[in-house]
Amino acid sequence: MIMAKTFRASFLLIGFTAVAVALTGCNDTNGTSAVPLASAIGSPGSPVTGSGPIISGSPAQSVSVGAAYEFRPTATDVNNAKLGFSIENQPGWAKFDATTGTLSGTPAAANVGIYAQVSITVSDGVRSASLAPFSVNVTQRVAIATLSWTAPVLNTNGTTATDLAGYHIYYGSKSTALNQVIAVDGAGAVNYTINNLSPGTWYFAIAAYNAEKVESSLSAVVPVAL
Repeated sequence: MIMAKTFRASFLLIGFTAVAVALTGCNDTNGTSAVPLASAIGSPGSPVTGSGPIISGSPAQSVSVGAAYEFRPTATDVNNAKLGFSIENQPGWAKFDATTGTLSGTPAAANVGIYAQVSITVSDGVRSASLAPFSVNVTQRVAIATLSWTAPVLNTNGTTATDLAGYHIYYGSKSTALNQVIAVDGAGAVNYTINNLSPGTWYFAIAAYNAEKVESSLSAVVPVAL
């Protein structure tokens, strides 16, 4: 038997932390910047005057996957005429209400990208006015899990572990399916950062291995909500 070559399975796994960070593209504005206000068709940037409708509003230009997006412009007509709305270049993940002019929806991971030249127009049946075209950047949030542990000092038979070679980190989106593994070489390694995880709860466990690649049992499984 090679009991002397395996490590004690009860070594401690401590200090699990996780930080969720949003990644933004080079054109992402995090929803803080506004597009120009209303413009009459044919004269971008100029408020509508006269007897026709007026439209204004500042749509958010960024939304994360899984987050709700909603923009409703403000529209009036000096003659109190009934108004209707239309849209050009409507994002496929969003719905549009032609009665209120509301653009809303929740993008999925498959919708990541920039949706440009979106334009909302209001009409009283005779005259119309449009917002200046705007873009909506759908971004994917990713998270980072920083793991740390205590190195084992004994083999399972109680002898000193002298040939510790590294660790295997097992993880997955289910506690019963740790189907991803990372090898961390070096006896002195006691922490590791895993990047580009999608938001949600992930489960982690660790095993040590020696110079002959004999691996210990897994530590306890630790859940981390990102």
